[in-house]
Amino acid sequence: MTKKINLFANLKSDFASGLVVFLVALPLCLGIAMASGAPLFSGIIAGVIGGIVVGYLSQSHISVSGPAAGLTAIILTAITDFGAFDVFLLSVFIAGIIQLALGFLKAGSISNYFPTNVIEGMLAGIGIIIILKQIPHAVGYDADFEGDQAFIQNDGSNSFSFLFDVLNHIHLGAVLVSVVSLIVLISWDKVPFLKKLKLVPGALVAVILGVLLNEFFIASGSSLAIAKEHLVSLPVPKSFDEFKSILIMPNFAAVTNPQVWVVAVTIAIVASIETLLCIEASDRMDVQKRYTNTNVELRAQGIGNMVSSLLGGLPMTSVVVRSSANNNAGAKSKMSAIIHGVLLLISVLSIPAILNKIPLATLATVLILVGYKLAKPATFMHFWEKGKYQFVPFIATLVFVVATDLLKGVALGIIISIIFVLRGNLKRAYNFKKEEYEDGDIIHIDLAQEVSFLNKAAIKQTLSEIPENSRVIINAHDTEYIAHDVLDLIREFKETRAIDENIKVKLKGFKEAYELENTPDNNNHVTIEHYYDVAKRALVKKEEVKENF
Repeated sequence: MTKKINLFANLKSDFASGLVVFLVALPLCLGIAMASGAPLFSGIIAGVIGGIVVGYLSQSHISVSGPAAGLTAIILTAITDFGAFDVFLLSVFIAGIIQLALGFLKAGSISNYFPTNVIEGMLAGIGIIIILKQIPHAVGYDADFEGDQAFIQNDGSNSFSFLFDVLNHIHLGAVLVSVVSLIVLISWDKVPFLKKLKLVPGALVAVILGVLLNEFFIASGSSLAIAKEHLVSLPVPKSFDEFKSILIMPNFAAVTNPQVWVVAVTIAIVASIETLLCIEASDRMDVQKRYTNTNVELRAQGIGNMVSSLLGGLPMTSVVVRSSANNNAGAKSKMSAIIHGVLLLISVLSIPAILNKIPLATLATVLILVGYKLAKPATFMHFWEKGKYQFVPFIATLVFVVATDLLKGVALGIIISIIFVLRGNLKRAYNFKKEEYEDGDIIHIDLAQEVSFLNKAAIKQTLSEIPENSRVIINAHDTEYIAHDVLDLIREFKETRAIDENIKVKLKGFKEAYELENTPDNNNHVTIEHYYDVAKRALVKKEEVKENF
């Protein structure tokens, strides 16, 4: 049974993180709309609906929804083929209905089969993409739109060769703004006094200083002044009628057009997969290790896309860039996503002229730090130490996410993970035994000899159904192999949820290689397994002595 969530319980930290996500999301909404060949305001509408509507309906505490770069090619092609934006909006509306149906059909459970190393590889790959794409904006070269994630540029160059071209277009004013922003952001993350100022996030201070610094350059007539094309560019309606004209309704008369349905199915499938990937990644980032009901998420996304299309907005997904920025800013609940949507709505209606003074260099610096935290060296070392069965799928996913796109990279990573499991563990079987729980009984979970990441969904479901104030024994005495993903699930259950819900967990028979400490007996703190292992070693030693003799 789903617990009721008090959205206002962590308002202090959620408002600060919502403000940071708002600053990050604003240029991304505009950039993705521009790249999609859609009206600029359609990106803002999708961001507002993704924050307020999807944020409220979703059960995810960390993820943030909005227009996604992964859909730009589909949107651009569809708008060009239809020759009318309102016909395209009908496809978005139908796509929302399809997602709603997928949620009720429980298609969201597919996310349980994404291995952890693949999800982490996807996150690290996106982190590298963010860094590569934001460095040009940080030095004042905005030839590429905000939100672009494609490795191959329109002119045939790639993200790496493009960086060399940037060297010829460095703007000193933008560099100075980026350096000041970087100092502020690092200080807010490292200095104890500044870290306590939750209501004044470092990103906001960096933005304000960036605006003031550039206004000083402009007022003094300095060559360091950042030109208008390197600032946020938000549409500014001059009257209420002009604002109303921005809101476009879907053309329902085109419902008999077969191409409308083809585009709708395409958007529904791609958006749903990207959302499920992001939700799984968001749950991994969540320090409280809360699990999101992915079927509810699909229904929330479907309703969000339907509402967005009715107002003239782009299709949306849950987005890793916004979600990771939200997590890094200290979000505690989904109230942060809702606040970001409200701020988007208020700002575009009341202060668009002020927002248009924000240098893109400042926002690029915020995103570069987000990218670094997603792809920090410690993550690479973690999977390297886990061995080739963990590292190879991780690094392959990362490389292909950067070189191709998110879906292809993840698909390759999953294929490699499955090949590794099948190759090294052809005889693996999974026997997961769960007894019916009654008050006062002890729940016994006996793990089979071989447990792969393919068993993650069943174990995750079982652990989530264990009631509060219960006693659980997880026995790994007969196991020869347990996948890293399953060990993570058990560890997170024991160290987080069990403590929160007063569940007494006893671990038995876990080997040292699993890095999970067995629970000692109450009497002498030495497990039966310990005596078993000692006796076994003694017998082996005895046989060796006889043989040598």
